[in-house]
Amino acid sequence: MRLWHSILITFLFVPPWTGAPRAPEPNPEVPFAAEPVALFPQDAGRRRLGDLVFVRGYRLVSADPAFGGYSSLATDGRRFTLLSDGGQGIRFTLDDKGRLSGRSAFVLPDGPGSGWEKSDRDSESMAVDATTGKIWVAFETSNQIWRYDRRFLRAEAFSAPRAMQSWPRNRGAEAMMRLRDGRFVVIDESESWPGKPGVGGIVFASDPVRDPGRGFRFSYVAPAGFRPTDIAELPDGRWVAVNRRFSALSGFIACITIIDPRGLKPDGIVRGRDIARFAPPAQHDNFEGIAVVRNGGETRLWIVADDNQTRPWQQSLLLEFRLDGPTSSGATPRPRRSRAP
Repeated sequence: MRLWHSILITFLFVPPWTGAPRAPEPNPEVPFAAEPVALFPQDAGRRRLGDLVFVRGYRLVSADPAFGGYSSLATDGRRFTLLSDGGQGIRFTLDDKGRLSGRSAFVLPDGPGSGWEKSDRDSESMAVDATTGKIWVAFETSNQIWRYDRRFLRAEAFSAPRAMQSWPRNRGAEAMMRLRDGRFVVIDESESWPGKPGVGGIVFASDPVRDPGRGFRFSYVAPAGFRPTDIAELPDGRWVAVNRRFSALSGFIACITIIDPRGLKPDGIVRGRDIARFAPPAQHDNFEGIAVVRNGGETRLWIVADDNQTRPWQQSLLLEFRLDGPTSSGATPRPRRSRAP
């Protein structure tokens, strides 16, 4: 009787759990699809946006409420991995006719925090070693970088670089890329280095998980009113960045810039050249991820929009463009001597 009295008292007087609910996980049994979209919904034949030529685009849709929120992507132009800002992702193969195959959904096997809340696994960008397939993920809230095996089956190691610890918890490590020479670049969303313009960036001399202390700081000045959301390397060694702004009147607007990093030194400053702006009447949404693919002699850009899981007000858009103009200026920028960032 004492046992039952204790149980009854517990139910009557101990308050129920009032913390944040567990983040929903994707249901692999619920399929997702790709619906074709035009760059200009009211003028489907219009295909140019600045220096970009529209190749094709899709709206990713699913009845699964956990679907969406994709902030980064990795692709060879056929096989895709999309990662959300909650530590969840999807994989699929997309053929030239827009048909999906090999669809799957996954959750990161480990990462910052317990994974109970979405903010624990605020995965904003990823970088892939094309040779080994290893994947690095930058987490914005914790300002950590984790390295995973090629299939996201296990986490190998992680680091919390000292230089990133001053970045804001919710506007920290936002954009990341692995350069072909083995260096990494990470840019934060909003915090500038003391006395410097723009936002903070770090060039890591090698794997930032294995050796987070070697590299140097720099500053990136985005277009006025915009903040960087992702970055990738072009075949000629220049960088291409996605920048975003939001207002109640216009919603989300994105700007694509190309950055020439040649001559970048420790504590240096880089600025980009605007090549395209996603604003009405063109498709415009919360574009957060970018990837570069070579297709024959052409450079293709893939960009993805994070719908914040607020369908139908936002969309998970996946768009492909041809970069129109010279993309092979010669030598890739040479690595510079590194020091602790």
